[in-house]
Amino acid sequence: MAKPDKSVEIINPPNMLKAKVGGKLPPADQAAIERAEMALGQIKHQFQDWLAEEVTKMEALIDSVSQDGLLGESGEMLFTSAHDLRGLGSTYEFPIISRISGSLAKLIETKERRSIAPLALVRAHASSIRAALIQNIRSEDDPVGRQLAEELETQVIALVGAD
Repeated sequence: MAKPDKSVEIINPPNMLKAKVGGKLPPADQAAIERAEMALGQIKHQFQDWLAEEVTKMEALIDSVSQDGLLGESGEMLFTSAHDLRGLGSTYEFPIISRISGSLAKLIETKERRSIAPLALVRAHASSIRAALIQNIRSEDDPVGRQLAEELETQVIALVGAD
């Protein structure tokens, strides 16, 4: 049986993360939170306009995809736009747009998926997003918005499968 090698030295490096991050967080500044909420309330009326700008950008990309196809750079940019709208919808108080955009993003997420995605289904997503914005359909509480989102999701799942 071999004797253990006594020349081995185990070194435990110091944990510098705590020194860099610091200790416990100070209590939240309630006045700062109230000021932030007031500022948010002052710009809230612009949310729909900002969202409309993003939808217009997405529609322009769909026009490009109609000419260039989904497999090129326009298809990748369209995915990025859908992905961004998925986050912005809820932020701008339109969670139904987040849901529909999420379905579109799932449909065109990869090159393989873009290769089989029907342009008509891509356009249906974009038209649904625009309709939700125009009709001020904000959430799944609206039966038309919910049914539309469910149908789009069903078609995407039939095409690319459930994740």
